[in-house]
This record gives sequence, C-alpha cells and structure tokens, in this order.
Amino acid sequence: MNSNIRDDVLRSDLWAGKVALVTGAGSGIGQASAELFARCGAKVVVVDLNVDGGESVVEGIKSAGGDAMFLRCNVADESSVEDMVAQTLERYGRLDAAHNNAGISPDTGLTADCPLDVWNQVMAVNLTGTWLCMKHQIPAMLAVGGGAIVNTGSVNSVKGAPKLSAYAASKHGLVGLTKTAAMEYAAQNIRVNMICPGITLTPMLEKKAAEVDWDLSTAHQMVPIDRMASPREMAEVAVWLCSGGASYVTGIVMSVDGGMTLT
Repeated sequence: MNSNIRDDVLRSDLWAGKVALVTGAGSGIGQASAELFARCGAKVVVVDLNVDGGESVVEGIKSAGGDAMFLRCNVADESSVEDMVAQTLERYGRLDAAHNNAGISPDTGLTADCPLDVWNQVMAVNLTGTWLCMKHQIPAMLAVGGGAIVNTGSVNSVKGAPKLSAYAASKHGLVGLTKTAAMEYAAQNIRVNMICPGITLTPMLEKKAAEVDWDLSTAHQMVPIDRMASPREMAEVAVWLCSGGASYVTGIVMSVDGGMTLT
C-alpha cells in the first residue's frame, strides 16, 4: 500500500477523542491492532488473559506517547466481559471501536475424535466469547451514536480445516454472527465486519507449528503471494474497517490471506 494513502486513511485526526478496545491484544495480531489504534490517536483498551503480555503492550504504547489501559478478561465469561466494558466506560467514558480478536486453536484430531470438553472450550472462546463481547459493546456504542466492530475469523471461516473441526466450526459461525449483527444495527450507525487472516507469523502460529512439527519455512508454499503475513498487515485492515475510511462498509467478510482462498 502506498504510504501516503495509508497515512491519509489512518491519520490521527480521524481518531482524536475516540476509544478502541482490542481483545487478545497481548501478542500477535491483537497487539499490532492495539498499537496501530494508538498510533492513530485513539485511546486503547488492551484486553487479554495474559497479564504480562497485555501490560507490556500498554507500556509500549505509553512509551510512544499513547494512552492505553490493560484489562484482564476471560471472553468466555459474561461477567468478565461485562466488567471489561464497564471499566472501559469508567476510564474513558465511551467506546467507538472494537476488534474482537481473542481466540484459541487447539489440535482436536479428526472430527469423530474431538473430545467434547475441547469442542466446548473452543466454542466458548471463539464464538460465544465474540458474541458476548458484541452483546456488551453494542449498547456502549449506541450510547455515543454508533461505532465499528471487527471480528477476527480465519481462512478456515470459509474452508475446511482437517483436524481442526471445532476451530473451523467456530470461525464459520462468526460469519453468520457478523453478518446478522451488521444487518441489525446498520441503521443505528454501528458497522460490523470481519477479517479472515491467512498464515500470519504470530506466537500462536509458532506454538501450533511446534506442536504438530510443522516447518514454518515451508509455509509460503501454501500462499499465492509466496510469503506469510505480518501481524501489522492484519491490523491495518482491521483498523481501516473501524475508521471513517470504511464508513460505507458493513457486513463484509474480508479474506486477508495472500490469495489462499482463491481456489
């Protein structure tokens, strides 16, 4: 992307006085998203279960001159999510944008071998957790006249994933959730969109690769653009979708995958 275009779309005056919340922001795509929101001038709520990771991200934002706070939250627990939004409003008085990025991806084996407790855990975090976040974010946004939400899906939101049945099902479910909420709240100035990242070099991916003995140096072979993505590339799309530059975009499920889902 041309740097002048990028700077124009993400310029700080578009975010002055605005508040953005990012879940799963202690590392990877969520960290990159939180840092970019802050660079653009938004006050940022960094949310994660990992206290050390989340607090480190906040320290980095503050050292760069930004305004951020860390909140520990289990998105699968409604009381925790409700408290997350309440503390955001108590600190900053409003909520304008949310990137619901928290998720897990355990290896579940073949579909018939997936343990019920693992299935339930994946659904609780990836699908129910995103719904709970939206459930409490939307009223906060309505109170200030609107807002924008981006949910993180996956290439496996639109294609199958052998030995990841629960993950694929949860990410497919996010498509329906995102589109439905977009339809319900469009007239009330709340836009809801979804990004579907391809192979992105994150700590979560590195951990998964180690678990299944996958040589990441070969990952580019799965991508027509011939490389993995960086977390920042995902963050730029998420922040743009929350910005005024995407003011007429809602209900979109955007593949950001270097062409992985072209065929």
